[in-house]
Amino acid sequence: MRALLQRVQHAKVIVDEQVTGEINSGLLVFIGLAKEDDLNIAKKLIDKILKYRIFDDEHGKMGHNLMQAQGGLLLVSQFTLMANTQKGLRPDFGPAMPPSDAKILYEQLVSYAKSVYSTVETGIFAADMKVHLVNDGPVTFQLEVN
Repeated sequence: MRALLQRVQHAKVIVDEQVTGEINSGLLVFIGLAKEDDLNIAKKLIDKILKYRIFDDEHGKMGHNLMQAQGGLLLVSQFTLMANTQKGLRPDFGPAMPPSDAKILYEQLVSYAKSVYSTVETGIFAADMKVHLVNDGPVTFQLEVN
């Protein structure tokens, strides 16, 4: 499972001209699911995201996590994160979980996130999403859990 974290001042997802998820200061997280991923891996990823220290503390260092910063969490499914790009000029999506299985796991991941954190917003799985963000820093990290 792979996540791309972007610390944001503001982010929102629009589907069919409707806002489906929106946060102010916090994390926009794109989630890629691999064939071998499961709910235990998803829970580990969410726990790591919530505890990952990428917000400024009182000393101006990245010493606070999302919970300490009291920021929002915007989760967006993105199968393209799982693409193998090592060979050729076209991404290979073979490592990505099939959409029917990925939808179930993504929904479980979101449900778990909402059970452990109060400010969780989302996009819509497999929709044509328009993601608007103001990256803070810019600060962007890739996390992988297996």
